Parts: sequence; C-alpha cells; structure tokens
Amino acid sequence: MKNLLEIKNIVANFNNLGENFVMGNRNVIKIFKLNNNTTINIKSFKKPNLINKIVYRYFRKSKGRRSFEHASKLIKMQIGTPQPIAYFEKFDFIGLKESYYACEHLENVFEFREIVQNEAFINREEIIRQFIQFTFQMHQIGVEFLDHSPGNTLIRDNNNGNYTFYLVDLNRMKFHETIDFHTRMKNLSKITHKKDMIAMMSNEYAKLSSENEVFVFETLWKLTSEFQFRFYRKKRIKKKLKFWKK
Repeated sequence: MKNLLEIKNIVANFNNLGENFVMGNRNVIKIFKLNNNTTINIKSFKKPNLINKIVYRYFRKSKGRRSFEHASKLIKMQIGTPQPIAYFEKFDFIGLKESYYACEHLENVFEFREIVQNEAFINREEIIRQFIQFTFQMHQIGVEFLDHSPGNTLIRDNNNGNYTFYLVDLNRMKFHETIDFHTRMKNLSKITHKKDMIAMMSNEYAKLSSENEVFVFETLWKLTSEFQFRFYRKKRIKKKLKFWKK
C-alpha cells in the first residue's frame, strides 16, 4: 500500500498527532487525514502488563493483529466492517510493548446504542429487524462476535429504507462451522435489557430461523437477565474495591 510508510510515521508519533476520536481508560482511537485525502482511524490498545507482554509475544496474537486478521476475514465473508488497512506492533526485550490497528474511518454512521437509548428513533423497529437479519446472517456462516454489544455496531442509513451494518472492536471473535441455538442467543444477550426490543428481536429471529417465537423470547430474556445480573454485580464489586482503596 502506497500510504503504509506515512501510516508507520503516524504510529511512531501517535501521541503527538491526529484528532482524538475515542479516549478510553484502556484504548485510544484517533482520526488522521492522509496526504491523499483518505481519512483513517488508528486504535492504540492499552499497554499490556508484564505477563501479557510475554503472552502476546510468544503465545497469543496481539489485539492489533487479531483486529486486522478478523476484519480481513469478515470482508471476505461479506460481513460489514470498516476496511482494514494494517496493524503495528512494538516490542522491547521482554515482549509486546504496544499494538495498533488502522482501518478506514466511516462517515455518516451512528451506533446501534442510539436505537437502544432513544425509543423515538426514526424507523426504530425496522432498524432492529434489519440488525437481527444481519446478525442471523453472521450466525449462519459461523461468526461469533464475542463483543456483540450496542456500541460495537455502526449503522449507515442508505436513504431507501435499507441500512448497512458494520462491526467494530474486533479483537474478540470466534469462527465456527456451525453455531448452536444457545450460543446464538447468548451472543445477542448483551444488546439490550429492554423487553420490547427483545420481543422484536425474538420475533424476527424466529421468522428467520423457523424456531418457535416463544422459545426464542424466553431463552433470550433469560440469558439477557443473567448477563445484566453479572454486569451490575461486577460494577458493585468494582465500586466497593475503589471505596476501600481510598
């Protein structure tokens, strides 16, 4: 790729260049405009601790590399994701020091999270149903997106009643020959806690899969409730730990 040297130079000076897009506790995403006017974003993953530095050098691929390889595989499988460009790794004498993932930056998109939060969102039900069609297609070809949460799907309105969906944050994925029903429902259990949405999702998934709608709903609602319980229990524990550290 002609721009690869330019992108390498950006990564080498990542902290001093670019426009902040996402500033998290663990990861940072910045936007960059290349000399050819292409806009990309580069994700810098949290620096690994001492053990993970060794793990990511000798036993497991880095998050940057996994993101790139998973995105490349999704593109071949015709599952939407921003076009992957490259990954970069920096090592020291112990192991992996830093890893980065560069991809196309998508314009005119919104997060599925907005559908969850805004019950008055235009065409909300149609978007939910098309999202389930997208997820069902993904399941049918054996893709299990382990971070299938509302912030990790971007949506583009094609202005013709159809929507295009793009997966992001790709370092945790599994690829199977087939995916069983329970795993499919568990994969959807992080999307929303709202019962009306789960009813819509279950109705659409049942139509696509020929499963009994009541069975789909009861299974998804149970798994969602279990996920919500674990999620808030974990938050309570973290809050208590922070209190005792003060």
